[in-house]
Amino acid sequence: MRMPAEWAPHERTLMAWPCRAELWGDQLGQARHDHAAMADAVAAFEPVTVVANPGEQAAQARAACPGDVEILELAIDDSWLRDSGPIFTLGDDGARVGVHFGFNAWGERFTPWDSDEAAGGVLAERYGDAVERADFVLEGGSIGVDGEGALITTEQCLLHPNRNPSMSREEITAGLRDHLGTRDVVWLEKGLLEDRDTDGHVDLIAAFTGPGEVLLQAGPPGTEDEVRMEVNRERLEAAGLRVTRLDVLPFVDVAGERVAVSHMNYYLCNGGVVVPLSGLETDARALEVIGAAYPGREVVGVPGAVLAYGGGGPHCITQQVPARLGA
Repeated sequence: MRMPAEWAPHERTLMAWPCRAELWGDQLGQARHDHAAMADAVAAFEPVTVVANPGEQAAQARAACPGDVEILELAIDDSWLRDSGPIFTLGDDGARVGVHFGFNAWGERFTPWDSDEAAGGVLAERYGDAVERADFVLEGGSIGVDGEGALITTEQCLLHPNRNPSMSREEITAGLRDHLGTRDVVWLEKGLLEDRDTDGHVDLIAAFTGPGEVLLQAGPPGTEDEVRMEVNRERLEAAGLRVTRLDVLPFVDVAGERVAVSHMNYYLCNGGVVVPLSGLETDARALEVIGAAYPGREVVGVPGAVLAYGGGGPHCITQQVPARLGA
């Protein structure tokens, strides 16, 4: 079994409807609007299922999302399905397995999280031919794969004591190999300084664009992010990976906070790449660089500022269900 690359064909995309009021504050309405915009953008390329709390919230999601988007009523605590949902692997026999990792709300930062943790298992069973339970905590946003056995992650996140304090680097590496079919794990050091909630998720700074090729965020000159990303570049190149840099990291004000809108938190879907936009002139540069990294895909921009305020972007709020081999 192996986790396919994100550019491999999808059967559908999973999302969730924002519901944690204390996270979004007075931006909750806009967050829901932007989730609906994301569902609309992805639905132009592939089927979309949005998980929502039963009752009023499910009705809100149904009213806001396009008619061809499926609304699945299921109890959840939050809307970052990349992290709380299952990760799917494929076998040579064509079978699809939903791997249900542990989830503890990014090191117990937000409570409760039990419904999110349970929902991951339900979705693994719903879309997998079988379910595999992994007995350690792992968020989907903390890893990236090329589908051929290589995986990138950060020490800041996977080695943080608030996730798996009893596991060593070697044990975590073995767990990734056993459950996701990885062969080589490339350990970057840290994520963005502005990543205040996820302890350096890799999907805010780097992504495979093909086997052996990585697009990496470049930090603004003279900043801590510049230092961090330079260390990450050195580690990627030392691992034999070819690195292209995205030299744009815009900052915007949302609800009185200065927020970094990471264009790197884009999402690949069948024939498209959906990119978060800041609303600034530099968006055009980001779209150009990301589009060039995925030739032949349609590049679509969606609102990214409020999602970044909440802690992520299009990649963080989605999880792909890969198409079965031969489908």
